[in-house]
Amino acid sequence: MLRALIFDVDGTLAETEDLHRQAFNRAFAALDLPWRWDPALYADLLTVMGGKERLSHYIDTRHPGEAASFHARAPEIHARKTIAYGDLMAETGLPLRPGIARLIAEARAGGLRLAIATTTSRPNVDRLLAANFPASDAPFAVIAAGDEADRKKPAPDVFLLALDRLGVPASEAVAFEDSAPGIASARAAGLPVLATRSRYTDSHRLDGAFSALSDLGEPGHPHRHLAGLEWPDRVVTLAALRDWHARLR
Repeated sequence: MLRALIFDVDGTLAETEDLHRQAFNRAFAALDLPWRWDPALYADLLTVMGGKERLSHYIDTRHPGEAASFHARAPEIHARKTIAYGDLMAETGLPLRPGIARLIAEARAGGLRLAIATTTSRPNVDRLLAANFPASDAPFAVIAAGDEADRKKPAPDVFLLALDRLGVPASEAVAFEDSAPGIASARAAGLPVLATRSRYTDSHRLDGAFSALSDLGEPGHPHRHLAGLEWPDRVVTLAALRDWHARLR
């Protein structure tokens, strides 16, 4: 039986990654740091999972001579970035990706439990959810965020944490991801993965996903099939997910 759906956040629930990039740039400017991350550089930095880890990697590789002093400032930089991200989210009201709200509504109506497993920090998750769901009707029973896991993706830790909190075995859940490290993380936790390619993962190989798509699709606005399982009318529905899952047994 399919009992739970587990979603990554950045690039999966919404195209948040460029907001993170802009938030880092706002933090740099506020702290008088002469740094600016353009989209090409940020795409390279996204090979490192987690904002704090990404910042640390940037310091080590781009400013090795001043690494010690910049690492000492890293907590302040990241804290400023988190505030800036919240401000940007409030300004933009970033929508969810195609099919996400529809599938979440179908899953809730069908009695499935919903969870988040992400490398981003909890305040960033809360901001995105607040922009898209009423506070009195939050859809996710479990949120496993980056700072709660010992190891970031591609390690399985955050997905294992989500499964533990859900009380659901991996065989009764499906993960949704947008990146190669995310797919590897979910697969290492024993989860089947449906992948939707996002802006910053356009060059990623989505090997390991049982289905790879441009997005989940909407009636009248079908997704583009990339690899693996194809979906009726090119729209991922709960009924189709259940049918696929039942055929695994």
